[in-house]
Amino acid sequence: MTLLEEAMGLREEMVKRRRDLHAHPETAWTEFRTTSIIATELKKLGYEVLMGADIMKASERMLVPSEAELERCAKRAIAEGADPELVAKMQGGMTGCVGVMHFAKPGNTVALRFDIDSLFVAEDPDKKHRPTAECFASQHPGLMHACGHDGHATIGLAVAKLVAAHKDEMAGTLKICFQPGEEGVVGAKGMVASGIVDDVDYFLSGHIGLGAEKNNALVCMTTGFLATDKMDAVFTGVPAHAGADPEKGRNALLAAAQAAISLHTIARHSEGVSRINVGVLEAGTGRNVIPANARIKFETRGSTAKINDYMASEAKRMVKAAADLYGVQVEILPMGSATASGSDADMGQEIYDLIKPLNVYKELKLEDQVGGSEDCCYFMSRVQSHGGKAVYMLYGTELEAGHHQSDFDFNEDVLPRTAFTITYLVKHFGNKAK
Repeated sequence: MTLLEEAMGLREEMVKRRRDLHAHPETAWTEFRTTSIIATELKKLGYEVLMGADIMKASERMLVPSEAELERCAKRAIAEGADPELVAKMQGGMTGCVGVMHFAKPGNTVALRFDIDSLFVAEDPDKKHRPTAECFASQHPGLMHACGHDGHATIGLAVAKLVAAHKDEMAGTLKICFQPGEEGVVGAKGMVASGIVDDVDYFLSGHIGLGAEKNNALVCMTTGFLATDKMDAVFTGVPAHAGADPEKGRNALLAAAQAAISLHTIARHSEGVSRINVGVLEAGTGRNVIPANARIKFETRGSTAKINDYMASEAKRMVKAAADLYGVQVEILPMGSATASGSDADMGQEIYDLIKPLNVYKELKLEDQVGGSEDCCYFMSRVQSHGGKAVYMLYGTELEAGHHQSDFDFNEDVLPRTAFTITYLVKHFGNKAK
């Protein structure tokens, strides 16, 4: 059989895997069952499996749940089939893993990245929603794979299997990174900080959909991801009776409101795209009480790390100024971040030129622009800073609804075709002459 035929032959296995992962979604730093399944499969295939501090710098993680929540999720994972010994290696929420295989033939180091976490989204219970109708909807209330990461993890394991079956044709070293915490852009920074991709020559990643919403389609590289910082500003004032003693209070609500308005007045940067948004303002306890507590949740974005740093710096300055204006205290908490990075144009062109003659896609596109942010950019920029090349692709598939919606679903035909494509590229770039 050809490699494509082998990959297509994995469809049933991949669909089963994807649906199992879909039914058991796990959010950032609680991906105990998901990581256990991945690590177990990688070991069976002959990969060296790295976990914990070997692949993650704990201090660089953000929004790690409480110990009580981590323990609850770990117990749930074990009850749902996770290996207790592997779960123990993830103590403290050090989820995710990396599979490494060194091939007999010398060559390049190639790395792949697949995100594995789910979202805080309640799945649509309507029978028109296929996961509900076909009994693989989320079994965890309030959590759902509403973005396609269940498909990404499945593709990663299929690539691992195909590569292992053809290891005599491969060269160099392959690192397959299964990353926790992409949602909220809280996971990649810690994994990259471990140095796991510092020796990588070629890096590949991608996403189901994200604008590539035709079946049997591939976008070979993307541009347009924005650097971002997610922050909460917590204001603490002094409560007082609004009628009897208003002068004794310090109004945290007004400080937060002032900050929310002021943030949107930041001058935009002349060198590229810049964004600011306050999405949430929470404050107060009652109509007759000077509000002593308030919180705003906001984000900055920029087409480059420099522009985003400017926006974030100005945002912090304005938040602190608003607090000073009303005589309250403020604490600014980091809640997630991603840098900006673009695909290497020559690598994207090379992928296009490699895939086009194979005639495996009805629609093959060289590049596309993607809005928003992706913490995979930490991987890409790290690889590029060490002299390597990186590309972020889009795997085309029809979607039943937009990403992050409760009725999100995708065409599972995308799974084996993408596994073939990535395996083909691993072979090419591993063997490529330096």
